[in-house]
Amino acid sequence: MLDIKVIRNNPEMVKAAMKNRQMNLDNEIDKILKIDEERRNILQEAESMKAQQNAVSKKIPEMKKSGEDISKVMVEMKELSDKISEKTKLQSELEAKQRDLISWIPNIPNETVPIGKDDSENVEIRRWGEPRKFDFEAKAHWDIGKDLDILDPERAAKVTGARFNFYKGLGAKLERSVINFFLNTHTQNGYTEVFPPFLANDDSLFGTGQFPKFKEDEFKVENTNLYLVPTAEVPVTNFHRNEILEGESLPIKYCAYSACFRSEAGSAGRDTRGLIRQHQFNKVELVKLCKPENSYEELEKLTNDAERVLQLLGLPYRVVALCTGDATFSSAKTYDIEVWMPSYNRYVEISSCSNFEDYQARRLQVRYKDSAKDKAKLVHTLNGSGLAVGRTVAAILENYQNADGTVTVPEVLVSLMGTNILK
Repeated sequence: MLDIKVIRNNPEMVKAAMKNRQMNLDNEIDKILKIDEERRNILQEAESMKAQQNAVSKKIPEMKKSGEDISKVMVEMKELSDKISEKTKLQSELEAKQRDLISWIPNIPNETVPIGKDDSENVEIRRWGEPRKFDFEAKAHWDIGKDLDILDPERAAKVTGARFNFYKGLGAKLERSVINFFLNTHTQNGYTEVFPPFLANDDSLFGTGQFPKFKEDEFKVENTNLYLVPTAEVPVTNFHRNEILEGESLPIKYCAYSACFRSEAGSAGRDTRGLIRQHQFNKVELVKLCKPENSYEELEKLTNDAERVLQLLGLPYRVVALCTGDATFSSAKTYDIEVWMPSYNRYVEISSCSNFEDYQARRLQVRYKDSAKDKAKLVHTLNGSGLAVGRTVAAILENYQNADGTVTVPEVLVSLMGTNILK
């Protein structure tokens, strides 16, 4: 959530930042400013009344002592107290309304984010590895999965519906091995592993920015305030909600496996086959909490950590900086990592690594102090996929396929798989 002080002091800058995001929120920002002015005027009036109330309260004992009639004063004080209560109630209502309006305003892109209208204007930063050239007709991962009898979307559709999959045999073992490989690699690199709940409440989803804007996209558990998590980012970033951390403990680095659940609203007809766009998928998430002055250095490190597992798997990829028109709602800056998929003949997103600056922390009230006498300050939060597991499995099947229909297991997974070939 944006700081009201930023909106109040730099409204034109905020409006321009929203236009760079391809959103015209001038009217919404003007409404926020109008409410803010009204709220501050009422606060000033209430404070003046309280000062008057305190002054008279101090005189009443003296009036009693000197034998003066205080009945009229007491009536006036009751009326003043009622007015203060009315002002306080109105102020609370305006604060709630202002907070609700601000919660619909996305984050301000960092000055280093390229300005652009949509994903066609994202900027490629670097590439790693060369896409494989096949001397046979390469197959898509859904056909490989069917031929090896390791993926069964048809039976999943019978049990649940479209955009779900059964993994079987070596397919299930490959998915599990990739999860363990990711967790093992990241914990060896200084991340603390956590295994979070797969359900989160309204406050948690508000804290990370999914609510209120994307509330209709989530899977809700009927008759509760619980939702299936769209990513482990939600429970893990909320782990320290409403806490004041010790500055010397930062940065805090977590990695977490979770199943992820997404309605994929607006994606009808896109990636209907295979593992790329599922309602349920596995992912290992990286989450960081750090001091503001270090957050962009930590973003580069986090992105490199996500890249490292792709390098160890030997999968070609590229890193792109998302432009303002393609940036996610809560992010100040995002890098997408895209893995090479032969069946698409292009790079496909496998990770998004983002710095949210203090946008999430303000909602979550996650703060830190360098010493007991210091004023608590908001942390910066970051996260990134490390990586999406189903998409990694799809990339392995396609990039490591052989002419005889088998698939070579990447060397780093052989010990986990107990075999070097899928057949």
